[in-house]
Amino acid sequence: MQHQFSWSKSNQPQVVYGTPTPATHGRPVRWEDFGPDFAGLLSTFAPISLSEMSSVALQDRIDTKYVMTERQLYAALAGLADDYRVLDIDGVRLNHYRTLYFDTADFELFQQHHSGRRERYKVRSRSYVDSRLSFLEVKHKVSRSRTVKSRIATDAFVDTLTPAADGFLQEQLPFDPTTLEPKLWNEYTRITLVSLADCERVTLDLNLSFSADGRTMALPGIAIAEVKQNGINRDSAFVRRMRALNLRTTGFSKYCAGVSLLYSDVKHNNFKPHLRTMSKLIRGDYYVQ
Repeated sequence: MQHQFSWSKSNQPQVVYGTPTPATHGRPVRWEDFGPDFAGLLSTFAPISLSEMSSVALQDRIDTKYVMTERQLYAALAGLADDYRVLDIDGVRLNHYRTLYFDTADFELFQQHHSGRRERYKVRSRSYVDSRLSFLEVKHKVSRSRTVKSRIATDAFVDTLTPAADGFLQEQLPFDPTTLEPKLWNEYTRITLVSLADCERVTLDLNLSFSADGRTMALPGIAIAEVKQNGINRDSAFVRRMRALNLRTTGFSKYCAGVSLLYSDVKHNNFKPHLRTMSKLIRGDYYVQ
């Protein structure tokens, strides 16, 4: 039995919800089981393989971000199958990511972002669960809009920085990488779209959760969209859909949101507007375990 949510405006598509998968031994029912049927919607998109995506790696790029509800994202995607292909890994189009962020003991990298510093860094270890690939990555924000990402493949997920990792980090960072330590875990489900017309990727993150020191925070029903381009293109099909839905760009950072939510003793006043926006989108308080 499917349940449907109808938008109030007649020109908005219905959001179809799949039947929740029953809980099994070792697998509780998850929030995503009750969300919009993205798997069904994505089946209308042509696929693109991981190897084909090398032409749009966009390691040096301009990022544009949006925060919205899953319902809004579903509405945005409903008319884009002719404009984008979707990453498909062995038949999986909702891919699972696991990330560990590193920072100094006093959260220097977080504070760079909080203070609005134009040039700043993020250091993370990431597992692309469905493709069984792991990388150690450095994101270098070189200006207000442009980001350069560098990474090396690792044999396994890196949860402790080793001397081998230090060699890569020393080449990428303007400070001593031995001052870094694990700070925040982040897990989510990602949809990756590749434009048929432009050099553009769009990543759509759902089912976000953060954890640190035994505390876990989930953001149910929230979706983070990031448009990655080699130059600003406001005529992108996805960007046009955002305008049509009256969704504005935002400076949202998953790392900064997670630190703000789980480390109450770390100053995060400048991120409070983003936290209030997320709270309103969830239509309730944050979910803490």
